[in-house]
Order: sequence, then structure tokens, then C-alpha cells
Amino acid sequence: MLLRDLYGMAAHSVASHPLRSLLTAGGIAVGIAAVTLLTTLGQGVQRYVLAEFTQFGTHLIAVNPGKTETVGMMGGILATVRPLTFADAEALARLPEVQAVVPGIYGNGRVSAGRRARSTYVNGVNHNMPEVWRFQVRAGRFLPPDDDAAARALAVLGSRLKTELFGAESALGRTIRVGERRFRVVGVMAPKGQVLGFDMDDAVYIPAAQALALFNREGLMEVDLLYRAGGDEARLVEAIKRTLTARHGREDFTIVTQNQMIDVLGRILGVLTFAVAALGGISLLVGAVGIVTIMSIAVGERVGEIGLLRALGATRGRVMALFLGEAVLLALGGALIGLAAGIGGARLIGALVPALPVRTPWGYALLALAVSMLIGLAAGVFPARRAARLDPVEALRAE
Repeated sequence: MLLRDLYGMAAHSVASHPLRSLLTAGGIAVGIAAVTLLTTLGQGVQRYVLAEFTQFGTHLIAVNPGKTETVGMMGGILATVRPLTFADAEALARLPEVQAVVPGIYGNGRVSAGRRARSTYVNGVNHNMPEVWRFQVRAGRFLPPDDDAAARALAVLGSRLKTELFGAESALGRTIRVGERRFRVVGVMAPKGQVLGFDMDDAVYIPAAQALALFNREGLMEVDLLYRAGGDEARLVEAIKRTLTARHGREDFTIVTQNQMIDVLGRILGVLTFAVAALGGISLLVGAVGIVTIMSIAVGERVGEIGLLRALGATRGRVMALFLGEAVLLALGGALIGLAAGIGGARLIGALVPALPVRTPWGYALLALAVSMLIGLAAGVFPARRAARLDPVEALRAE
């Protein structure tokens, strides 16, 4: 008996019990669908967050006051013995590989113009902000290169805030109030959109010195550095440590690089991927148990058929191959169903959330198919060996 005839019989056996075969393959399908969907979404989230980080540039280093090992985001650490100052920012700007420096103060405040008012983000920065953060000015100009410690009361509006306060009218030269302080508008930023939940268009940009007075703070919340392309990041980090330690007398600050933030993101997504794999593995294990159970029942139902095959000359290896083929077909069918469901679910989520870059990792898909075939082989070994070991005479007599 040819192998193709045996696998034709295996396919016929699977197709002749469609409901049972579908339920048997269900466990494999659920596992493969879960792994496919969640790995697709995981990679989409990773690409999305990476794009969010890098739209500010790819050569940034943030220095926050306070010594901590936790990698933070914009906002800094408030508790510190000695705050970061404008003099610290100027000292860092003199380092050889540093291209530009932005001292930062961030908070929320009430911004008003005439009878219109809005609670929004207030970002205290300096004239280097568009270069460091990759922002563009749509109208007017950005803050002038004043002395950071004694800058004039000028303001630049985000595109959405400008529309909310002035509508279609020009905002240039107009006066606004940020808290109780008056500022003259000198520019309007081009739309930037949301970055990690922060609407950068619904914000006002004022000199950091003015923000210090507005929020009644003694020191900066953050100093952002842009270093030159091709610069040695590790060497620059050490230079920053030496400079600030010499000025402060100790290392009472935290340095955060973009690579560190991306590494933290990678570790978090790695943990999530492991959890997804564990859940998918449980589903696959359930599917394997189902295949073992159904194939064992099939052996009991087809004792006579096995005896006839043996009487016609089929070897034990051929009989074993027949039942292993059925197990592999069940596992592979479940994997294909699960793969289709996972890809379809990912495409649906991508259509509902266009901002999320959804793309199926085909390497994972092929690996899932290979794993499902191995599971089918492993799950079918016991029933196949049992069928192959049946005595042909006894099997025919049972029939």
C-alpha cells in the first residue's frame, strides 16, 4: 500500500466526521489564534511606541534632578537636595559633543485671551526647543535666544490652543495671560499631534525662567540634550556625570537616554510576549490532549478496519503512519483556522485603530504551523502505536 493511499484514507477519515474533527482541532486553533493575534499586536505596539519616542529625534539625553534608578518620562523627579539650574544647563551645553540644550519646566495652567480661557499644558523651554524636539513653527517665530535666566515674557502657541483662543484670527502680537502673568504671542507651532498621551498642539511654550516664576519653583525639572549624529553616547553620559558631579559635589541627578527607554519597553514587551506564549501553550496542550483522546476513540472504533489492512499486507509502520497522518491533519487544520482567525482579528483591530501599525510577523506564523504539526505527531504517537500493535486476527474477529 502506497503512502499516498494511506494519507488519502487519513483525509477521508477526518472529513467523514466534520463536527468531531472541528471540535478536536478547536484547542489548537484557539492557541494559534491567540499567539498570532497577540504577537501581531505586540509588535504593532512596539513599532508605535518606538515611533512616538523617535519623532522627537534619535540623539537625545535627558537629565533629571534627584538620584534614582527608575527610568522616567518627561516631568523629572521633584525631590532633590540640589536642583538643576540654568548654570548647569550652560555647563552641559559646552560639552564637545552636545549640539543644543533645552532647560525644561512643565506643568498645567490656565491660559486666557480676552473672554476665552483654557486649561492646558505650559512648557517652559528655550529657543533650542524646535531643533532638539523636531518641532516646526507655522507662523511667526519661536522664542528668541534670550538669556535663559532672564528671558522676556514671550509665548508661542500650539496650533490647537491658537484655534481655541483666537479662532481664524491671527494670534501674532496679541497678549495672553498664563496664570496671572501677561505674555506677548510671537509664534504659532505647526501641528504635531499627540505623543504618548500628551497633546503637543494644546500647549503654550514660554521661556523656562518665566515658567520657574509661574510655578514658584527653585530649579529645573529636566535638561534635554541633543548630541551630534555619530557621537559616542556612552562617553557623553560619562562626561555629563563628571560635569554635574563636579558642580554638585555628588551624583544627585539621573541621566536617561532614549536607548534606555527603548530597552525598558523591550523588556516589558518581552514579559508580555512570554505571558502570551504561556497562554497559547496551555491552549495547545489542551488541543494535544483532545487529539490523543479522539484518536484513541478512533482506534477503538476502527479495529476491524485495522485488521483488514493488516490482512491485506499493510505493515505496522503503514498502520502507524495512517493514524499519525490523521493526527497531523487535525493539528494542521486547527492551526490554519487559528492563523486565519488571528490575522483576521489583527486586521480588524488595525482598521478600528488606524494609528496602530499592525503587521503579522510571518516568521511567527510559519513557526506556529510547524509547532502544530509537531504537536499532531506527538499527540498521535500513542494511538498510532496502539493501532499498529493490534493483532490482525483478533482485530478481524472483533469485527
